[in-house]
Amino acid sequence: MADSLFPHLRWDQLFAATQETLYMTALSGVATFVLGIALGLALFLTARGGLFQNRALYSAIGLIVNIFRSIPFIILIVLLIPFTKTLVGTILGANAALPALIVGAAPFYARLVEIALREVDKGVIEASRSMGARLSTLIFRVLLPESSPALVSGITVTLIALVSYSAMAGVIGAGGLGNLAYLEGFQRNHSDVTLVATVTILVIVFIIQFCGDVITSLLDKR
Repeated sequence: MADSLFPHLRWDQLFAATQETLYMTALSGVATFVLGIALGLALFLTARGGLFQNRALYSAIGLIVNIFRSIPFIILIVLLIPFTKTLVGTILGANAALPALIVGAAPFYARLVEIALREVDKGVIEASRSMGARLSTLIFRVLLPESSPALVSGITVTLIALVSYSAMAGVIGAGGLGNLAYLEGFQRNHSDVTLVATVTILVIVFIIQFCGDVITSLLDKR
C-alpha cells in the first residue's frame, strides 16, 4: 500500500535524512542554548540598571547579536563557508551545517534570554544581593531558576527555527530532510518524496512544541 502511494520514496533514505535533521537540530540546539544563555546573561548584567552596568560593553554585545540575528540564514551559510571549511574540513554534510546553525540561532535565543531575565522579580534579586549572594549564586540559584519557564519556551521556539534552518541548509548540501525534499523530490519531480519529507519535518516540529509546552507548564509556578 505504501509503495503504491509513495512509489519514488526509499524508506532507508527517509530514515537517514530524518536522523541527519535530528542530529543537526540536537547538536546546534545544545550549543545554541549554552551560548544563548551566556550572551543573554551578558546583555542583562551589563544593561542599564544591571549589576555590571556598562553601556559600551552592552552596546558592543548588542551590536554583534543584532548583526548575526538579522542576516538571512541562507546568506549566513554562504558567508561562513571559509570558516566552516577551516573548522570542519568540508562544506557538505550535517557537520558542515552546524557552525551556521549555531551562529544563526544563538543570537536569536540570546535576546529571548535577555527578555526572560528582565521579567524576574527585582525584589527577589535585591533580596539575594542583600544577603550577600555571590554572582554565581545569583545566576544559578535566582536568575535562571526564576526565568526557567520563559527560557524553555524560548529554546522551544529556537529549536523549531533550527529545524527550518536545517532544511534550508539541506538545499545546499548539508543533508537531512531538506536535502531529501529538494534533490530527490523537487529536482526529480517526485512530489511524493517532497510530501513525505515535509510531513516528517512537521511531525518533528509538533513534537518539539508539545515537549516544550509540557516542560514550560511544569516549571511555571504561577
